[in-house]
Amino acid sequence: MTEPGEPSDAVSASYVEDKFFRFVFSLPSSADVAPSPQEQQALQRLDDICGGDRYDVRTLPRMPTVLPQLLRALKNDDINGAKLAELIGRDPVLVGEVMRVIGSVAYRAVQPITSLQHAIVLLGQVGLRQVVSMHVMKPILLASAGMFGQVAGQRLWDHAERCAHAAAYLSKGLCDPFEAHLAGLVSNTGIGAVARALDKELSGSLNSYTPQFIASAARIASELTLQAARYWDLPPHVLEALAERGSATLPMSQVLHAANLSAMITLMGESHFIDPQIVIENEGAGRFTPPQLARCRQDLHRHFAPPEPIYI
Repeated sequence: MTEPGEPSDAVSASYVEDKFFRFVFSLPSSADVAPSPQEQQALQRLDDICGGDRYDVRTLPRMPTVLPQLLRALKNDDINGAKLAELIGRDPVLVGEVMRVIGSVAYRAVQPITSLQHAIVLLGQVGLRQVVSMHVMKPILLASAGMFGQVAGQRLWDHAERCAHAAAYLSKGLCDPFEAHLAGLVSNTGIGAVARALDKELSGSLNSYTPQFIASAARIASELTLQAARYWDLPPHVLEALAERGSATLPMSQVLHAANLSAMITLMGESHFIDPQIVIENEGAGRFTPPQLARCRQDLHRHFAPPEPIYI
């Protein structure tokens, strides 16, 4: 349920982000007071490990070596199935993921799938792009929660799926939908690195987390997300959008800003952790109107809402 005293008027993006951080890691609410000495020490230690360029990105999971080539190939509408099959065939895990998806009910064909190339043709460019990007990001996010457990990892992934979907939805006519989808998927990967650092350094020593502490941790997480995206050699437009996280002047940055907030509200609303109709200041980043954002949230709800139970 929505907590007592939750604002009824428009709230800031920072308010929503604070709620999201607490939702992901099951942290209690906190009064907006100055961080305690223990929190200040923890933040200093976190900054020493993760701030600036001090984090060792080599400790991050590596992307499959074939991924940069595959991403470039998938942007070419004229690429043929044989070439895609040759690239994907270099990664046995990716081959397995393609075949798993194509065997699902959504793609079940009348005739048996006879080859990887056949599966790729049936998936199509859009389906294959989503399989590739989700195959790469899902295990990274699910394994990223540290002391906060599997629930946190699943919530990070649930948000990534919704953010990617919303970014592709909002990108129409503004930027490349696949690059927007990819930016949405990776938008909060740095949170996992911060969670692991907190796990290692704090080991549950803090009983409460003030909004200032969470905002500082979220800032560091954004820096780490950008470092990770560079390490993974993601497309330049994705890097630009992640680098503009705070200002959002480029079209893809504005798409990512709005998609991120829409995904947070939708996911928390599904768990009754926040009012799903809440109004956020500058949610549209100067690009999207309230009706456009409302339609985006409605599309997220239609796409991700759990099915209604069937009673017999």
